Amino acid sequence: MPELAKSLQNVENKFLKTIGNNKIRLFNQEFSKYPGTIKLVVGEPDFNTPEHVKQAAIKSIQDNYSHYSPQKGFDSLRQAISNYLNSRYDLTYDPESEIIVTVGATEAIYLSVASIINVGDKVIIPTPAFSFYASTVKALGGVPVEVDVTDNDFKLNSQRLRDVIASEGEDNIKAVILNFPSNPTGVAYDQAEIEDLASVIRGKSIYVICDEIYSELVYDVKHVPFASVLPEQTILINGVSKSHSMTGYRIGYIAAPASFVAETDKLHAFTTTAATNAAQFGAEEALKNGLDDPIQTRKIYKQRRDYLVKELNDLGYPTLNPQGAFYVFPKIPKEFGLNSESFARKLAKDARVGVIPGSIFGKGGDSYFRISYAVPLDDLKEAIKRIKKFTEDFEHELA
Repeated sequence: MPELAKSLQNVENKFLKTIGNNKIRLFNQEFSKYPGTIKLVVGEPDFNTPEHVKQAAIKSIQDNYSHYSPQKGFDSLRQAISNYLNSRYDLTYDPESEIIVTVGATEAIYLSVASIINVGDKVIIPTPAFSFYASTVKALGGVPVEVDVTDNDFKLNSQRLRDVIASEGEDNIKAVILNFPSNPTGVAYDQAEIEDLASVIRGKSIYVICDEIYSELVYDVKHVPFASVLPEQTILINGVSKSHSMTGYRIGYIAAPASFVAETDKLHAFTTTAATNAAQFGAEEALKNGLDDPIQTRKIYKQRRDYLVKELNDLGYPTLNPQGAFYVFPKIPKEFGLNSESFARKLAKDARVGVIPGSIFGKGGDSYFRISYAVPLDDLKEAIKRIKKFTEDFEHELA
């Protein structure tokens, strides 16, 4: 086993020291040591990829699509993405010059931030938010400006955004990252809310990086893309991971103005060259012939959501009713006197239920925990039984 040479111990990207490892995966690993734990941890659909999508991927292998695809992705997939965005949301993107197929939404987020910021530039992130956003900004030498929005039902509003831009200095801010429906809270923005935010950003030298990977998983509302109100400043990020249970296929995409895409494609070439061929053919099939695939999964997720929200509120864990994704974000009872990491560890040890501490998701998150309901309803019911007993026992201890 080679040890790193002493002469190399300080040869590193110093910004990587400012970020940690993926804590969601670390907690998932930690909770695995408790036998019988119901893990409501990972943000991944529990359904199989639709059969017709799998067959399209398999056929591409059998048809010997074994060489590099075009850098931005196969023409037919980019056309399918363009058609999907137009038919679903009335958005118009040229498949040749305004769309890049990426290795998941993860690469799309990285490319978007990397293409915009220089060292010291600031990026506004409403929190609680998926931790990858702030970590990416830090790793690239930028400064994440976390804005705690827990006091506004987990949403950024125009006045708060205006105040943050003024306090941080407009010239220092290069982007705002939005994610809706949200991980971890499940909140979504409606037409009026995004128009309100757009009115603050319009005309400023600020991008909106909008991660809409959960756009097909909305309940009781209609998803409204940010690009529908401010296309000239929006970098739209999406993919098929959540909508079609294709997380392992790693297909996302960027849709944005051509001048941005042209520059970003340079970095895409140096990081991944192109996405995997078979996965691209599967994604194309999903977007061409699988637009109805999410309908049934949405119904199942909604049933799980409705069950969890009621039960958690009844147990004394205040829980906002999420409008999308597959997460709930309950509040830890104040009388417990525990921060989110202590609470999550105690719940796993004493009740064999694994949840993610809210502190992982940035400012404002430490009073909360995240439950992924991308698990069967029977598991959720058993988890609630265990949480109920845990709560009763803990309250007895505190009495």
